[in-house]
Amino acid sequence: AVTFLSCLALPVPSSLMMLAAGGFAATGDLALPMVWLAALLGAVIGDQTGYGIGTWGGATLARWTKARPARAAMHTKALRLAQRFGGLGVFLSRWLFSPLGPYINFAGGAAGIGWLRFTLWGILGEIVWVTVYVGLGYGFADRIVELADLLSSASGFLAAALVTVGLGALLMNAVAKGGKRQHRTTRM
Repeated sequence: AVTFLSCLALPVPSSLMMLAAGGFAATGDLALPMVWLAALLGAVIGDQTGYGIGTWGGATLARWTKARPARAAMHTKALRLAQRFGGLGVFLSRWLFSPLGPYINFAGGAAGIGWLRFTLWGILGEIVWVTVYVGLGYGFADRIVELADLLSSASGFLAAALVTVGLGALLMNAVAKGGKRQHRTTRM
């Protein structure tokens, strides 16, 4: 239920719950395959629900996102990611850029990403997300709090590194184009 709700942009601690569930599986209180499957099914159904909302509720969704500036900014970022990267953007938003995940669900439907493409990339991303968090909870059951802190710091670092690499590539591209323009101007 928690992974389902998190995929609809509701503020629930889904990653922490998966870590805890993995920890409970390590102690034998829960069955690891059932924990993994329940988290995955909740996430996939949540993704599909969000995609449907984006597909059929575009006008209502636009009003909902405009009601709060932070929500509107996330929706705008997600829409750009969906339009620019399509399925790969869906995949990365499941686990690497997870705060954008619910908004990608809405934006995927609104941006017209095909249902099958959205679903396949979404499932692959959710498999990574669920496996990493449940697996880490299982493997580090005695250090869940420290692990949760480390993962939140690491995901922020990875996102910042990717943004830095992307901006560097854009800057290099702009410099290369500027050099070509200057070369043309000099020849005239």
